[in-house]
Amino acid sequence: MRTGRLLGIGLVAALLLLPLNAFAQQQATTNYRSIVIESFDDPEASRWEVVGSKFINSEFPQVAWVETWPDALYRVKPEGATLRSLGVQASYDRMGYNFLEFIPVEEVDGEVVPRGIPIPGRVRFLDIWVWGSNYDYYVDIHLRDYRGMVHVLKLGDINYRGWRNLRIQIPTWIPQGVVYVPQFQGLELVKIVLWTRPDEKVDGFYVYLDEIKIETDVFEEPFDGELLGRPEQVQQLWDAGVSVE
Repeated sequence: MRTGRLLGIGLVAALLLLPLNAFAQQQATTNYRSIVIESFDDPEASRWEVVGSKFINSEFPQVAWVETWPDALYRVKPEGATLRSLGVQASYDRMGYNFLEFIPVEEVDGEVVPRGIPIPGRVRFLDIWVWGSNYDYYVDIHLRDYRGMVHVLKLGDINYRGWRNLRIQIPTWIPQGVVYVPQFQGLELVKIVLWTRPDEKVDGFYVYLDEIKIETDVFEEPFDGELLGRPEQVQQLWDAGVSVE
C-alpha cells in the first residue's frame, strides 16, 4: 500500500515537472537580441533617398542629416560621437493621400539604385524614432521576404508633438525561414513611407527619423557540418577547392 502511494506521488511530481522541462527547452532554443540596423549618423556609409508623390511642390522634398536626436536615446551627447537624424521638409500642392518614400540606396556602376537593409535572425519587433509636429499623418514600413514578396505594415500615426518611438510586432505569417539548409531566410527593410490623410493640411511640414532597431531571435540549432550551410563560406570553400574535369 505504501509502495503504491509513493509511486503515485512520484507520478504526480513528474507530471508537474513536465511544463517546467518544456519551458526550459523552449528557453534554450531562442536567443533574442536588440540590434540597431540604421542609426542615420553617417550619410556617407548609409545613403537614403526621399521621393515625394505626384502633387509635391517642385521645391521639395528638402533633405538633410541634422545633428539632433531623441532625449530618450542620448540626453547628453556622448563625447566624440557624431549623432544625426534624417530630416525632411515637404509641401504638397493638393490635400489627399500624398506620400513621402524614404528609400535606402547605394551606388552601383555609377548609378544610384535601391538597396534592401538586411534584417538578421527571425525578427519579432521593429521600432523607429519619428519626430512629429501634430499633423494627422501615418507611417508604413515595407519588408521583403526571401521569395521577393513585399509586405506593407502600418507602423503608426504621428499626430503628436516631438519624438516618439513607433514599434510594431512582425506577424508570424510573414515567412522568415525554410526547412532546408540554410534555414535562416531573413527579411529586408525596403522603404519607409509617410502618408498624409485627405482632410489634413499639407502646405509645409517637417519630419525626422532616427534609429531603426529590431528585436530578433538569432538562435540557430548547431549540427555537424553547419559551415556548409552558410552561403558566404561555401563560396570561399569552393573558390579554394580543387575541381576535376
